[in-house]
Amino acid sequence: MIKFGYTILYVADVSKAVEFYTSAFGLEKKFISPDNDYAELLTGETALAFISRELGHANLKEGFVPSRLADKPFGIELGFVTTNVSEVIESAVSKGAVLVESPKEKPWGQTVAYVRDIDGFLIEICTPVG
Repeated sequence: MIKFGYTILYVADVSKAVEFYTSAFGLEKKFISPDNDYAELLTGETALAFISRELGHANLKEGFVPSRLADKPFGIELGFVTTNVSEVIESAVSKGAVLVESPKEKPWGQTVAYVRDIDGFLIEICTPVG
């Protein structure tokens, strides 16, 4: 059996990423390494984690493409579900997120909006489906 355990974002500064996600979205820190190269947040069964770009380069001999606000977002997103999309968007933007798409109601009744975090990763903020 296999279990989805982590989504790990390669970030410029692990401590700043943790600070952003805890203050913008109210998530709690689970663990941060003594050298600030790796951290996890309490997000339920699957962890949201961060690794420094330096450690990422050490782990991947061929390197990787870093996420940057100046570039278009990758074709992947984090999804946070809430009953108050506008409130979460306002909090995130006040902590440094960049609004990409304002809240819109989808034909199936879900409200969806998009921001980018301080490292440029795309985040969907939405109400529950159905």
